[in-house]
Amino acid sequence: MQIVETLNEGLKRAYTLTVTAGDIDARVEEEVKSIAPQVRMPGFRPGKVPANLVRKMHGAALAREALEKSIRDGVDKVIADNKLRPAMQPSVELSDDYEVGKDAEIKVALEVLPAVPTPQIEGLKLERLIVEVSDEQVDEALNRFASQSQRFEDAPEGHEAKDGDQVVMDFVGKVDGVAFEGGTGSGMAVVIGSGNLIPGFEDQLVGVKTGEEKSIEVTFPADYQAKNLAGKAATFDLVITAVKLPSEKAPDDEFAKQLGLDSIDKLKELLKGQIEQEHNGLTRTYMKRRLLDQLAAGHDFEVPPGMVEAEFNQIWAQLEHEASHEEDPAAALAEMEKDKDDYRAIAERRVRLGLLLSEIGQANGVEITQAEMNRLIGQAAQQYSPQDRERFVQYIQNEPMAAAQLRAPLYEDKVVDFLFSKAEISERAVAREDLEAAIESEDTDFHVHGPDCGHDHDRDHKPAKKAAAKKPAAKKGEAEDAAAEAPAEATKAPVKKAAPKKAAAAEKAADADEKPASKKAAPKKKAAKAEG
Repeated sequence: MQIVETLNEGLKRAYTLTVTAGDIDARVEEEVKSIAPQVRMPGFRPGKVPANLVRKMHGAALAREALEKSIRDGVDKVIADNKLRPAMQPSVELSDDYEVGKDAEIKVALEVLPAVPTPQIEGLKLERLIVEVSDEQVDEALNRFASQSQRFEDAPEGHEAKDGDQVVMDFVGKVDGVAFEGGTGSGMAVVIGSGNLIPGFEDQLVGVKTGEEKSIEVTFPADYQAKNLAGKAATFDLVITAVKLPSEKAPDDEFAKQLGLDSIDKLKELLKGQIEQEHNGLTRTYMKRRLLDQLAAGHDFEVPPGMVEAEFNQIWAQLEHEASHEEDPAAALAEMEKDKDDYRAIAERRVRLGLLLSEIGQANGVEITQAEMNRLIGQAAQQYSPQDRERFVQYIQNEPMAAAQLRAPLYEDKVVDFLFSKAEISERAVAREDLEAAIESEDTDFHVHGPDCGHDHDRDHKPAKKAAAKKPAAKKGEAEDAAAEAPAEATKAPVKKAAPKKAAAAEKAADADEKPASKKAAPKKKAAKAEG
């Protein structure tokens, strides 16, 4: 095999590999000898089929396999002989005029990782902003949780529904007098004034009684999720099966016992722990951003353009997705275009910080143990059906890149924790709103990407903008918030958003701060009856 370097410029390398026809033929011969004993052919005893017949039968396939193996071996040889550290998968291209039986010319192009300067990790100074949990915060969380756990009891006969009452109904929705798909349901419960239904629907429930039949008229919003209904006038024929009154439920010991706890103090303790976790998460976010700021300011080196482009494409795709959900997607996209250079700079910063953190981790013995990796795989496998989990585990075990993508977030956090341990940290007590404002005002990126970092976990890390850049398509933090939102349904009933379910145990108290699903979402065709 002949190898000729054709490009050596910055971090870019290119080579031309020539695999002779003789080399390929020799590999085919070896494979023929290897498989001949297993070949079966009428008229010949097992293992006695002549090699020339084996070659006649399987020669074309064997030649393709031999060429592919030669190319793989050639690329490996280029990397090994030149002591290269590829930044991404090399580009391999077989010449268009190649014919079986002739020499094969292969062009290999790749970018290599830069020689990262010895990271300067001494003298790091950070501030830990501490937020104490007040009794008022706990009481507020308790009352919010109790209100979400509200029960409803049947109203007296003849009671006319008013704001705050729950109405349970069967319904048939029609457009131009024809029932539309997804517009029929039974047992749907809604609290008047909750804003869960499309505009005008709940207002017309005021005054209804149990057993009453009523027809109402509404107009679907212009941006309604079901495009065939958006902006159209519709009628809904209703049968009111129940009107219920909210029952006052004070958050007391009895309330706590219904959740399986000994007392209200135990529930408060759980809520306080949840708030402390939230505060600790905010504090870590602030410290991590300040840490990355210091690392970025102290290190500057060339990064592989291909990695930057891949990272930029990831950021841009996320922003385009967010822009598509804005009230005016075209305007949001136009605003994004103005900031394109800023986002490209963010992509370069991410890649550089990722390489830097990787270098710091390797130099200081930071690693992911097999037990930690097994735990990561197990957690990730839970999102698949039982029959697909084993295949997922095998995929991770057989694909180094997939394993690296799964491992990367934890590795990054461990490197950050190591750097925290090396930094001089001062502490200052602040209010939660001050900590949130400090995070919001940060003009740096949060999540960074190393040479083996994947992007599946990017959902929880909105690419931050520079302070000088204009407002992006989506508000800062919306990507993180999206993780807590309930999934939007794809059906077409008149409900705008899914009603939050009542918590079934004390641990569910943390859900009190979750955002409901988008107002443009619709529920299942048959809405579940209100719990309680």
